[in-house]
Amino acid sequence: MAKVEVDAPPKGGFSFDLCRRNDMLSKKGVKPPSYLKTGTTIVGLIFQDGVILGADTRATEGPIVADKNCEKIHYMAPNIYCCGAGTAADTEAVTDTISSQLKLHRYHTGRESRVVTALTLLKSHLFRYQGHVSAALVLGGVDVTGPHLHTIYPHGSTDTLPFATMGSGSLAAMAVFESKYHEGLSKDEGVKLVCEAICSGIFNDLGSGSNVDICVITKGQKEYLRNHLSPNPRTYVSSKGYTFTKKTEVLLTKITPLKKLVDVIEGGDAMEE
Repeated sequence: MAKVEVDAPPKGGFSFDLCRRNDMLSKKGVKPPSYLKTGTTIVGLIFQDGVILGADTRATEGPIVADKNCEKIHYMAPNIYCCGAGTAADTEAVTDTISSQLKLHRYHTGRESRVVTALTLLKSHLFRYQGHVSAALVLGGVDVTGPHLHTIYPHGSTDTLPFATMGSGSLAAMAVFESKYHEGLSKDEGVKLVCEAICSGIFNDLGSGSNVDICVITKGQKEYLRNHLSPNPRTYVSSKGYTFTKKTEVLLTKITPLKKLVDVIEGGDAMEE
């Protein structure tokens, strides 16, 4: 009796079919699309009552400023927020996906989301895609165990620190934190320090710019300070629009009749080959 082959149902997990396809195309000389360099400065720190997150508002497409006032601080849960650096679409998709999972978990348990739950879901999601999802995150929140601050890299590795920076302007911001951060900061001191760190990224990194967004998370409440500071305004724009003080002068006007041009062309020498 002939053996009948039955296709097995597809198994779960990540499919590497596209990786094999891309490898085959590269061997045939097809070049993959180039990556766009992104720029961002995102920071976070723990103060005496909770967590403060900060971000700039510039979105870039290579050398082009695509958006001057975008939001890089994403909602995860009422007590948890997340700053995103990298590809804007990836950071929004990842944070929205995990935010919905946290909401379903709250419905199921009837309890407040914990920061470590969000951390585990985010790092597991990013590790599954082996860095192909370009999302570098600073996660902060306050739960029943106190304030927490974590950094999550695109490959899924994480750090737990009292202050953190990520993005292309992270080195400038980290210099501010390492020189001025101390334990037991008050809310006003923490907000001022976060603003200074973001401004350091804005003025020392071409990929960061525009305004400063702040999110202060404490036990039972949060305060989102949208456009808290505008350190680099466009000072040359007036309410009357652009005014030109001097026009370009016309030095000479010469009109050549078309008939004269035709006579010159017809009477000229033949072109030599």
